[in-house]
Amino acid sequence: MLDDGQREPDEPVGVSSEPGNPFTPPRAESTPSPVAVDTVDDDGRPTLFRDPSFWGMNITQFLGAFNDNLFKQLILILAVVAAAQAKEAAGEQGIAMIIFSAPFLLLSGFAGFLSDRYSKRTIVVLSKVAEIVVVALGMVAFWYGSYNAALVVLCLLGIQSSFFGPPKYGILPEMLRPSDLPQANGIMQMSTFLAIIFGTAIAGFVTQAWGDKLWVASGFCLVIAVVGTLTSLLIRPTPVAHPGLRFQVSTLFMNAETRRMLWNDRSLLKVLLFSTLFWFLGGVVQQTVNDYGIRQLQIGKAETSLLVATIAIGIAIGCVTAGKLSAGKIEFRFVPSGALGMCVCMALLALPGFHGQAALVDKWGAGLALVGLGFFAGIFAVPLQVYIQEKPPANQKGRVIGAMNLINWIGIIFSGVFYLAICSVLEVAGLANDRAPGVVFAIASVFMLGVSLLGRPVTD
Repeated sequence: MLDDGQREPDEPVGVSSEPGNPFTPPRAESTPSPVAVDTVDDDGRPTLFRDPSFWGMNITQFLGAFNDNLFKQLILILAVVAAAQAKEAAGEQGIAMIIFSAPFLLLSGFAGFLSDRYSKRTIVVLSKVAEIVVVALGMVAFWYGSYNAALVVLCLLGIQSSFFGPPKYGILPEMLRPSDLPQANGIMQMSTFLAIIFGTAIAGFVTQAWGDKLWVASGFCLVIAVVGTLTSLLIRPTPVAHPGLRFQVSTLFMNAETRRMLWNDRSLLKVLLFSTLFWFLGGVVQQTVNDYGIRQLQIGKAETSLLVATIAIGIAIGCVTAGKLSAGKIEFRFVPSGALGMCVCMALLALPGFHGQAALVDKWGAGLALVGLGFFAGIFAVPLQVYIQEKPPANQKGRVIGAMNLINWIGIIFSGVFYLAICSVLEVAGLANDRAPGVVFAIASVFMLGVSLLGRPVTD
């Protein structure tokens, strides 16, 4: 608490992009105590590139994101293959997306509380130990060939990841020099996207190579989890941010103070809603691309996973481009431009879903369209993310970002519900087998056209 007349200095805020999938949203982080951070002497800490603690944290989160995406993509591909063999709609992907996302919605607030109440390093290490147990259970599920058991493991992986998220970036101000924070966040963002690309792409090759022996792939994930746990031990101990913090029921979701602030600041609320729209659409797109590659373009599992990975490549390029073009300012003009670009790319992807148009977009054309989709998604998202970081008062940034994560995960869960509903309706209409992905892309394209016409969420 600050005395009247004092202003808490702005602290760099790290935001995670989703290790769960390419559109997975940032997880809630906790604002570290000013006392805990300021009492550490900068001169006693090494420079960023010579800091084993930072590299231990970075490698740990990279391996965790890799495992998340590899295992989840295995489940999503299995859902599509099973549906194709049964000549049914691939709505099981929506169920899998809901199962993975629900823990983030229900536990992010409590996980943030724990990361403030106890040492963030302790939470990181314990969550990595839990990952070993979860991945081992996944190995057992694949050994017995039980898809339902694999879904349970997917839920457990979501629970483990929800507890790993808050300390992942919240620990950086506690262990690094303030001057190193911007570069450290950039490196971690880059490594997260690389983990998304590699994990998603490898899943397709694994399912194509080993088929019904996916327990072998789970064994590889188990090794990755063990290595990640060992690298987490490189992180040096950090102080407890709020030793006397008491749990309150409102901690689980959004407290009254944050709700009042968002209600009174309509521009910030609009940006939060646009951000949620982005993650909702991202969840729909990932599920659609899996169905799109295997059932509509009729390419293999490996090539389908590469299609999903191209989205992450596009997002990375789009984010970097938007950052360069912004020149230190928040450019809300990128929001309608990004929405229009996404609209065009999804319209192109919808073409193979309509009779007589399949030859217009093959796997190479689809790959280019998906890179473009990711690029414009990055353009769309950057000004929203920067505004959410900069607009709230310094002493409320963590809670606002926590609210953003909560709302974003609601959007992702609804993406699973939406995809499941669309597939069910199309199945009744007799369109599920060969035209469902194209119809979903067409609906999403029209939706983003409306978003582009709405203009900027905030007037410059």
